[in-house]
This record gives sequence, C-alpha cells and structure tokens, in this order.
Amino acid sequence: MKGFTAAFLIWTLISPSGGGTPAWPTHTACKDSNLEVLYQSCDPLQDFGFSIDQCSEHLKSNINIRFGIILREDIKELFLDASLLTGGVPFLNYSYPICEEDLPKFSFCGRRKGEQIYYAGPATNLGFEIPKGEHQVLLKLYNENHSMVACANATIICS
Repeated sequence: MKGFTAAFLIWTLISPSGGGTPAWPTHTACKDSNLEVLYQSCDPLQDFGFSIDQCSEHLKSNINIRFGIILREDIKELFLDASLLTGGVPFLNYSYPICEEDLPKFSFCGRRKGEQIYYAGPATNLGFEIPKGEHQVLLKLYNENHSMVACANATIICS
C-alpha cells in the first residue's frame, strides 16, 4: 500500500496540471494587423474547430465562418447563447435559435449523437465596429434538452 501511495503522490506532483484535467489549447479563429480572435473550448469533454474567413475590426453583417464538431448529443433543436464582457463587466447577452424542429435552417439540423457537423458558409450578424481593447465572449450551443453541444471562451483583441 505504501508503494501505491508513493507512486500516486509522485504522479500527482510531476503531472503538468497537478493531476487535474488539462485545459484545451487556445486556437486562433482569425488574425490581422488590428484584430485577433482567440478561443478555447470550455467543454471539459471535447474541443472543436472554428475559423473566420475575414478578420476585420469592422464586423460585416455577413461573414464567412467554418465550424466542425462531432456531436455528443442529438440536436432536434439547437440554440446559441452569447455573452459579451468588456473589462469583466457584462455588456451584451444574445440568444438565437439555430435549429428549430419545425424550421430547420441548416442541413445539420436533426443530426444525431456521434455524427459530425461541418459548416462552411455565411453567418449573419448585426454588422458593427469592434471597439478598441480586449473583450471576452462566452458562447454556448445547447440542444432542446439544455444539454451542452459546444462551449467556448473567446478573447477579441482590437488595437
């Protein structure tokens, strides 16, 4: 028993995160001379891919994105919640139905657990100028049962 305890203690001390679950890597969604968008999955069970084709401090009303993930949950319905924080203070909350059972807007609506979603195309938004500074965005995708499909903490740095 002493050998097991000693081995466990040594493993805990030398593992990079002190024995806890390591965080997902930080990814770059886009970068140019005045704007950088970074994100990290906040779902402890999986990471995903996301990119923005045009990186500009003036966010156009129609931007092209890419998004890929393997589903851990069925998505009859899919919703997006976004929260913007500036200087740690909540600034804007936004909710949007991406897939509704009676109104599927995308080909991936209705996909099942284990299937892959890959979307490359336009994302309509409110076109606006991104203010200078560092901003935090929390994005959550969840299904009709409020089960998390994807979650990201994003940082927007505009200079």
